[in-house]
Parts: sequence; C-alpha cells; structure tokens
Amino acid sequence: MKLKQNADDNPSQLNVPPVALTIAGFDPSGGAGVAADIKTFTAFGCFATAAITSLTFQNTTGVFGAAHQTAEVVRNQVLPIVEDFTVAGMKTGMLPTREVIREVARLLRETALHEIAPVVDPVVRSSSGYDLIDDDALAALKAELLPLARVVTPNIPEAERLTNLTITDEAGMCRAAQLIREMGARAVLVKGGHLTGDALDLLDDGGEIHVFRAPRINSTSTHGTGCTLAAAIVAGLAHGHTLHAAVAAAKRYVTAAIRHAPPLGHGFGPLGLQNQ
Repeated sequence: MKLKQNADDNPSQLNVPPVALTIAGFDPSGGAGVAADIKTFTAFGCFATAAITSLTFQNTTGVFGAAHQTAEVVRNQVLPIVEDFTVAGMKTGMLPTREVIREVARLLRETALHEIAPVVDPVVRSSSGYDLIDDDALAALKAELLPLARVVTPNIPEAERLTNLTITDEAGMCRAAQLIREMGARAVLVKGGHLTGDALDLLDDGGEIHVFRAPRINSTSTHGTGCTLAAAIVAGLAHGHTLHAAVAAAKRYVTAAIRHAPPLGHGFGPLGLQNQ
C-alpha cells in the first residue's frame, strides 16, 4: 500500500495496517453487508476496502428487494483495489447471481488475489426469510468458489441448503461441515445460532474439529452477526493469526457486540461497536 510521506518521516516507523477486502451486498440500514464488514475490519485494525455486489432495500424489520450489480461492475470495482493495494485478507458475502460468482472466482484466480484464500460467507437467505440467491447461483457457488475458500461460514439454514441435510444438533453440524469441506473448502465453520442451548459454532479445519461455545444472549440485536463474524475472521487472518485463533477472537467479538448492542430499529437491531 502506498503512503504519502513527509521528508522527515521514517518509513520503518510508519504503522501500516493490513488491507482487508469485502465483496458483498450493501445494507442501507448499516447493520449487515459491507457496512458491517467495514466497521469490523476497522475495529480489528485493518484498512477496509469494499466492492458492492447488490444494493439491497432493507432495515431491521426485513429485506424488501435488491438491485443486483453486473459481473462487469463488480470486476471494475475490484481491479483498481488489487492494482493499488496489497490485500492481506478478504471475504465474500452476498453474491446474488451465477455471473457475479463466476466473476469473483475468476478474479481470485487471475489477479493478485490468487495468493489469498478467502473467507466465504454463503449468504443465501436473510434472517427475515428473503431469498438472496437462486439455485443456479448456488450451484456456481459450490462448483467455483468453495474450492478456493480458506473457510466457509454457513449458519444452519445455509448449511442445510448447501448439503440437503436437516441439522438439529452438534452431530448434524459436524456432518454438514464434512460434506461442505468435501466440496473443496479447506475448512468450514457451521454457526449454530439457530439451535437451542449455548451459542455453539463448529469448525472443521481439514478434518480437525473444534467447538466454540458461549452462553446464549437473549437479544433481538442480531442483525449482521454472520457478516461481522466472517469479517472478524478475515481481520485475524490478515494479521497473521491461525484460523483457530481468528475464529476464537471473532466469536468473542460478536458475543460482546450482541451484549452491548444499542436499542436501534423496530426489528432485529444492529450489533454494538467494539474496540479491539
């Protein structure tokens, strides 16, 4: 990354943050998508960059529609970033069409991004039940993007749609993670927030299983939790942490962000901002 310097600056003393990139949808209410990712990257000491795949029409009560960007528009957003910055970590979020998914996979193969295995958050449906991806796009996601991922981060409904399983417990999460990893991803983090009991997330990293637990918080301020978790993992990886350490830190961050969320909106409110 290029920085402007004064003549008396010592380059060795410049604190250059790692650059993190998100390719995802835009939530005008600020709780999810690239807005959540940018806030999270910044909280973890990364310099945030973003490319928008879809302009959604939503607030805390639901998603009411979207205007998807073309593959060319997405490509033309990403190329100037990778030509100017050295990207240390990246994630994908809402990739609404087969064409956009294929273009993102092409960018990952053909640009400097090929050195980065992304965090893939397979956003397929909003928490209010709005479908964000069709079956053709889902097939492209499985075939072209999952094999490039360092880790895939589905919640229970997303894992069920990816695997055609019904997941009701930890054993089901483990089986789903294995099946998704067999699609080509190096690791899979199945988020168990839709189950009862403790907030349990299960990481299958190359067949090694790690379970992350936290007490469940009775809160409706959960808008953007998946985006925030994935972005926090990206930040940890961009800082050079192991996947296990990055997931553990991201889990702690999201738990605190739910606990300290402000009472905003009339539906599922946004998370609270946390300093790292």
